[in-house]
Amino acid sequence: MIGMKSTSNCGRMSSFSSINMVGRKPINSCNSFVRMSSCLSKTSSCNSFGRMSSRLKSSDGISRRCSRNLINSASAAGGAAVERPVSSSQNTPLYIGLDVGTQGVKALCYNAETKEIVGRGAASFGLLPTNIKGRAEQHPSSWIKGCAEATQKAIEGLDPAARAQIRGVGVSGQQHGMVVLDSSKQVLRPAKLWCDVEAADEAAELSRAHGRTIVPSFTGAKLLWLKRHEPEVFARVRHVMLPHDYVNFWLTGRIVAEAGDASGTTYYDMYNKKWDPAAMALIDEKLHLWVPELIGSNDIVGTLTSEASSALGLPQDAIVSSGSGDNAMSALGVGCVDPGQMMLSLGTSGTLFAVTEVPLLDPSGAVCPFADATGKGLPLMCTLNCTMPPQEIASSFGMTHPQLTELAQQPENAQPGCGGVSFLPYLVGERTPNWPRATGALLGLTPGVLSRPGLLYRAALEGASFSLLAGLHRMLQLGREHGTPDHALLSPSELRLVGGGARNPLWQRIIADSFQLPIRLPVELETAALGGALQAAACHQGFDVAEYIRQNPTKLSEKIVRPDPSVQELYEAAFERHVSLGNTLFAGLHA
Repeated sequence: MIGMKSTSNCGRMSSFSSINMVGRKPINSCNSFVRMSSCLSKTSSCNSFGRMSSRLKSSDGISRRCSRNLINSASAAGGAAVERPVSSSQNTPLYIGLDVGTQGVKALCYNAETKEIVGRGAASFGLLPTNIKGRAEQHPSSWIKGCAEATQKAIEGLDPAARAQIRGVGVSGQQHGMVVLDSSKQVLRPAKLWCDVEAADEAAELSRAHGRTIVPSFTGAKLLWLKRHEPEVFARVRHVMLPHDYVNFWLTGRIVAEAGDASGTTYYDMYNKKWDPAAMALIDEKLHLWVPELIGSNDIVGTLTSEASSALGLPQDAIVSSGSGDNAMSALGVGCVDPGQMMLSLGTSGTLFAVTEVPLLDPSGAVCPFADATGKGLPLMCTLNCTMPPQEIASSFGMTHPQLTELAQQPENAQPGCGGVSFLPYLVGERTPNWPRATGALLGLTPGVLSRPGLLYRAALEGASFSLLAGLHRMLQLGREHGTPDHALLSPSELRLVGGGARNPLWQRIIADSFQLPIRLPVELETAALGGALQAAACHQGFDVAEYIRQNPTKLSEKIVRPDPSVQELYEAAFERHVSLGNTLFAGLHA
């Protein structure tokens, strides 16, 4: 069966859990700054905020950058996290983490003293309806509405005194989305999302100009598409930003960007940590006038505007941290801030990334040279089809994932490689490999196979996993090339697994055995929202973000899924078949 397409929306599938962490306090906090920003939020515009924070730095030696504060070595051990309402007797700082995804917004309320999640909220939305192939768009107003709804739900169990203790907000956003504003800072058109691949031709053009592969997901390709296909809209553009940048703008009134999200645009210089004028000129000679001011990962954007404060139900003096793209924020939430740590996310998109001291530039484009949310490299590979293929099987047979998982573990369906059945999972085209015109394909069919939902479900899980495994092979190769003969830049000892698919025990086993790496899961699977809350806490309290994460290690599940060496050869053969079939069917379409 070749030419399979999904009818599902792009997005991430996730669930909420709880978290336990260990905390340390700084010797010197930014209390002076926090008190001043509190006053500013009530009396000043964001421009006044910027001027006042500059005066603070010059007169008191206190910068908005919290990284200069020292970290005390004292720590407090925490037990298992318990979620419960916060009462007015708990005079401790609380922080909101927002994850603005493709299917909705998730919000967490985090108590920095007890290391507990004390409130959760969610709001759902979808894509704008379209019949245009490759298009995936949303209006930014849906994100704002979702942030308000999710935050209100997250704090509904808090009494007024506890709500007054909410000190900060951190935003995680879906990456690569193109948001364009006019001279009045009004949105000109719906945002084109990460899973929008209409800009395939423009991506190919930019790839030739850059000398490396640029995928249609990236913002730069979308901007060039806009210039070519909607010139009347492009002529009115005066501000270009990413989804989380837009949410921060709504929260504070300030238009800024940071490295983690900016590194997914095509026009950010990873090595010099600034916008790249030459890369911007490939899109338009005026683009350098439209990109936001860049701030650091430890910087505070500002405090809430009166409109945002009212909509969210939060104190107006709550600070907003820099935020970042969802993958960088998930890395914070799962505790990946040191070189060599690796994480795999099984959502609607599949992402594999690791922390490195320096950027990894891959001419093939399979591994993207992104930045993390702490100032390091975050080489990442992403697939567009991860939880979508198994969901297609579930929808086709009218069965639940637990039912299909049980069937897939029956002896007749349990062999790695599915008896020669291969599910090439490219239902919405693919980003890695860069095959936007590919489709799903089910191969190796014999009589009776189409009536075996358990086998097909396992084939879908394996197909999605093998696409990610190809990324691991490429990432390790780059690590060897960028390292030294005695030290590879990447040598992971385990994978931290997150996302909606991470809850499936069969998928955990398939990943562990095919990757031949132990699998560990964080207790809190909503890692992007948690990363936002932790970043807000770090900046408000005067910590360097990376150091704060180190001193507040993410609670991991006690369960470790260890690889079975006896099935390694079976998986290697199935993986090689997956790669060969994909190249045979689709590589020629994109030559």
